[in-house]
Formats: sequence, C-alpha cells, structure tokens
Amino acid sequence: MQHIGVVACSAEGAALCFETICRLGLEMVGKNDHPRITMDAIPLARWMPAFEAGDHEAVGRIMVESATVLAGAGCDFAICPDNSAHLAWANVQAHSPIPWLHIVEVCGAVAAERGFRRVGVLGTRFTMSGTLYSDVFARLGIEIVVPEGDDFDTVDRIIFDELIDGVFTPDSRAAYAAVIDRLGERGCDAVALACTEIPLLVDANDSSLPILDSTRLLARAALERAING
Repeated sequence: MQHIGVVACSAEGAALCFETICRLGLEMVGKNDHPRITMDAIPLARWMPAFEAGDHEAVGRIMVESATVLAGAGCDFAICPDNSAHLAWANVQAHSPIPWLHIVEVCGAVAAERGFRRVGVLGTRFTMSGTLYSDVFARLGIEIVVPEGDDFDTVDRIIFDELIDGVFTPDSRAAYAAVIDRLGERGCDAVALACTEIPLLVDANDSSLPILDSTRLLARAALERAING
C-alpha cells in the first residue's frame, strides 16, 4: 500500500480526515490495518495572514513546505483536508515534490456520480466567494449556489469563531440546518460541506438535503488510492 501524506491546516478537519482513513481501513483493508499515514501540521496562525490577504502564492508555499516534509518521510502522495487551501492549487502543483489528490475534484466526482445538478456550498468566506467549486463542478455540468446575505456571514463566522476551535453547539447546528433549508428553497438538490470541520457539526440527520462530506470523501479517496496504487 502507498504511504499517505496529510498536509494539516486546521486541526479539527485534519484529525477527522485521519480518523476516517483509519476507520475505513477496518472494512477496506482489515482489522487494525490501514496504509501508513504521516501528517505535517504547520500552525493555522501561519496560514491565516495569507488567507486574509488573498495571497495564494503564500498559501501555496506553506503547502509545499509541508509536502516537502512528507516527501522526506517517504509519502507517495499528499492530501490537504482543507478546502480553502486549494485556492493555491496551481502554485502547489508547480512546486510540489509529490502528487496530490484535490478535495474539490473528489467531491465533484461523487456529485456527478450521484446525479446532482445544483449543489449548495457551505464553507469559509474564501471558499464561498471564490470560484474553487464552480470551476470544478461546471466542468461536470453542475451548478453551484452559495448562501446569501446573513446566511453567508453566519456560515463563515461559526467556522472561525467555533468549529476550528472544537466548539460545536446546538444553536450553530440549527443555524446551519436553516441555511441548508434556504438553499433547498433556491433549487439545490444537495449541499457540499466544503469546510472540513462542518461534518463535525452537521450530518445527514441535520440536513434537509443530501450532503457531500468533503472531509470523509477525501479520506476515502486517499485510502482507495493507497490501496490500489
């Protein structure tokens, strides 16, 4: 099996991705078994100034710094369980010492397979206001819709004030459920949980729409690649 490298941005999302790979290993590999996994975690405080400035080159340099550590540890490929980080994809691909899986391409493939045509996207303001999802999903004939007005601000605020710090409250769960309801009213047939912490707050039981869990979909794709080479 191939050696998986995890470029961690936010702790909660990276931990969920790691845990998911290991748990899926039980059914896809065997008892107590999974591919070797190495994680490098540069503190989120190093990432945030680049995100805030919209400096994708700087974000890319951080990702390549981690990828270089992972390559030195013998990893065959890398994943980053953070959607917004993929805004730096072009910069990363130009300099990375190892190949990567792209979290949005993984989600898009599953969305297309499930026949979705209009997908709501919940994520950070960087993800929701950019073309990260629309660029990938448009190639698959899928339209992207993001929350508007107060809903946009609520989704982003809860991520940065609560979720990345491991805070998950019933009030925030209810707020997200209401945002999803309004995306459904706008014709969405599914919702992408496009921040890797959101699946820790919202699951299928909380959503009036089918969900695309970016964290767990990336974990499964990484495990499948590691197994199949």
